[in-house]
Amino acid sequence: MKKIALHWQIIIGMVLGVVVGLLMTKFEGGEKIIQDWVKPFGEIFINSLKLIAVPLILASLIKGVSDLKDISKLSKMGGKTIGLYLITTVVAVSIGLVLVNIIKPGNSISEQTRSELVENYTNDTVKYKEEANKQKDTGPLQALVNIVPDNIFGAASDNKNMLQIIFFAIFFGIGLILIPEKKSKPVKNFFDGFNEVILKMIDLIMLAAPYGVFALLAALVVESPSVDLFKALIWYAFTVVVGLLLMIVFYNSIVWLVTKKNPSTFLKGISPAQLLAFSTSSSAATLPVTMERVTEHLGVDEEVSSFVLPIGATINMDGTSLYQAVAAVFIAQAFGMDLSLGAQLGIIVTATLASIGSAAVPGAGMVMLVIVLGQAGIPEAGLALIFAIDRPLDMLRTTVNVTGDASVSMLVAKSIGKLHKPKVKEWDDDYPKHKSKK
Repeated sequence: MKKIALHWQIIIGMVLGVVVGLLMTKFEGGEKIIQDWVKPFGEIFINSLKLIAVPLILASLIKGVSDLKDISKLSKMGGKTIGLYLITTVVAVSIGLVLVNIIKPGNSISEQTRSELVENYTNDTVKYKEEANKQKDTGPLQALVNIVPDNIFGAASDNKNMLQIIFFAIFFGIGLILIPEKKSKPVKNFFDGFNEVILKMIDLIMLAAPYGVFALLAALVVESPSVDLFKALIWYAFTVVVGLLLMIVFYNSIVWLVTKKNPSTFLKGISPAQLLAFSTSSSAATLPVTMERVTEHLGVDEEVSSFVLPIGATINMDGTSLYQAVAAVFIAQAFGMDLSLGAQLGIIVTATLASIGSAAVPGAGMVMLVIVLGQAGIPEAGLALIFAIDRPLDMLRTTVNVTGDASVSMLVAKSIGKLHKPKVKEWDDDYPKHKSKK
């Protein structure tokens, strides 16, 4: 396996996971064997990635900001980053709305299927509605208040608080810039070393990636809903998938036009992160790998990647935004509603803003979708229509989210002269290879 490229190892693990999962569903007790003896290894792999997400953001972002040595550089890079993320999000939502209005997947849902889905998934719908209502009941500036933590240790204890951690890291980095270099140097040296250790831990974790995704996919297959439900939603899934593929084409096109990097080079460089995003459905869990691939395999300077990617994992959810647009109109079509142009423009705005506040964890898009549905006047109970097929689509849209983060980091790096020739490190590059002589 060591001679096979990492992305091929991960693909082999995914294929074997699906095959083993399908085979085990044919045997009595096979599903329980997968759940009891295989799934835990996938959870361990996910947990190991989540374990280093917060330390990685703190170390890399503090290092990245302090290395700028000038606050004006920070504001310049920050403005470009946020601007590009907003542009790609609007493009994603627009593509979703155009496709769903052309294909009209909601018209293929029969009354009987609709009733069955609503009945099967009512409990899940209630849960997401309650979470969304909590967010809607807060004041208009509550999202701004939530960015500033009252306790950094409390914020760092939960991966859902990424914006708070990013705020602290940027604030801390600015503080390092503003104090004399003689006093800031020991602190910077500490975070430089800390960052190197975390990156090395990522290399070690990735050695287990093929086995981790094998366990995750095998468990997903045995826990999937019935095939009949998927058949009823095939056009909806088709619409989302076409939209996500168009976003991948869009990313490749702008990267090629701006950086002159061959699309195959970009996809090859980011493919392990894409495959991991597909397996985990979490941008946050994939962030360590995304940073490693973008920095070492795509040539983005660490100063840029350590700033752009953590922010992207939190606010740039292009795949999620596209899915929200398609899902909202699909549910409206299924209920026989005819959305006006104004309502669909409202979806663009709401989906864009909702994606910024969406947590980088599996299923978070569902909570934001409730807000999008409410804004457009679409019954939230329609969420039940899409639960059956949400998990595989969640995997695909997370892949697009991660690809979008990588493409924007390359664009920002190119614009400020920080895009270099890739320099790949092996996992044991820093390990002393000489033996002590007696």
